Amino acid sequence: MKKGRIVVGLSGGVDSSVAAYLLKEQGYEVIGLFMKNWHDESVTISNECPWLEDSNDAMLVAEKLGIPFQTVDLSSEYKERIVDYMFDEYSKGRTPNPDILCNREIKFDIFLKISLSLGADYIATGHYCQKDSFTKESGEKIYRLLSGKDKNKDQSYFLCQLNQLQLEKVIFPIGHLQKKEVRSLAFKEKLITANKKDSQGLCFIGKVSLPDFLQQKLKRKNGKIIKIPRDSIIYQNYNENLQSLLNKSEKFTYSKNDGAIIGDHEGAHFYTIGQRKGLGIGGFEEPLFVIGTDVKENIIYVGEGKSHPGLYHDTIKVNKNDIHWVRDDLDLLAGDRMSVTARIRYRQPLQKATLIQEENALYITFDKPQSAVTSGQFIAWYNEEELLGSGVIN
Repeated sequence: MKKGRIVVGLSGGVDSSVAAYLLKEQGYEVIGLFMKNWHDESVTISNECPWLEDSNDAMLVAEKLGIPFQTVDLSSEYKERIVDYMFDEYSKGRTPNPDILCNREIKFDIFLKISLSLGADYIATGHYCQKDSFTKESGEKIYRLLSGKDKNKDQSYFLCQLNQLQLEKVIFPIGHLQKKEVRSLAFKEKLITANKKDSQGLCFIGKVSLPDFLQQKLKRKNGKIIKIPRDSIIYQNYNENLQSLLNKSEKFTYSKNDGAIIGDHEGAHFYTIGQRKGLGIGGFEEPLFVIGTDVKENIIYVGEGKSHPGLYHDTIKVNKNDIHWVRDDLDLLAGDRMSVTARIRYRQPLQKATLIQEENALYITFDKPQSAVTSGQFIAWYNEEELLGSGVIN
């Protein structure tokens, strides 16, 4: 007796392969679906784009497991929802996270809808995270998104934009396993992906460096690199004017007269806060870090050393429209506070913080200042193992 029909997003990697194997072992009717999301050779290096190899590996895994297999072309939706958005954000001097967007817009929206149209009861992915649920007194069932058991591989951050409807329909078959256990199962079952390295490229685009990718659409434009001294009066004035949460969350504002020109660059929109590599300037005691970009004036501001004050902020603002709660029952009202832990990038150890809800924005204040807070990126907040919500950093 089959438990139900599940469509697995077979990516051609070891994680989704083992996810499909485990579900079949558990008695589900499993269908493998490969998403072809990128084949625009104008903005990638075609012989570096692995989708052909990946789709072939996914097909061979499905064959080995004896499950039906299909490929679905979502490239036009991917271009519209992810790639165009990325170019637009970078052109404004912001840094989007394509992996989070890809999960929200493609895997757990379009892919989910296609799967349900195939008669699926659930979808499954090879993400290292877990879920559970509880029922409120009112009878409403609430789903919780939890960290993966393997703390080195936990991918809950990438799923920080999921909602209750999506969580209800997804299963994470490997979330309770360590990566080495997943590899071991793949070897035991002689799956072709057992030895395959994890993907390092942009979500579905492949092994192309981000600057190369961006330069296909965003034009090179020569500008100046200006070094701001760590004892600049900017930081003294900033600390003296911390009257409100809004003040504390605002980025440092630099002008070309605040420091010395030390080099040239090919476009401020190619750089992001906290970036160290790619500046091409040496001769300083400590490494240089990007501490500010001005895409209108086309200037990059840098500071020397990872302790430079221009790299640190302890308060982050998320605009009202960019606040997302995984659980609908946790939405804060103006004036509410909540103690949480939070991270502003994947793999960052969770940091103690407080959520403060105001009328038009949510503020997150950290116990310790955070390095390289970047507009356009996502901040996710947790209560122990549970990811509660997330937002786009203003």
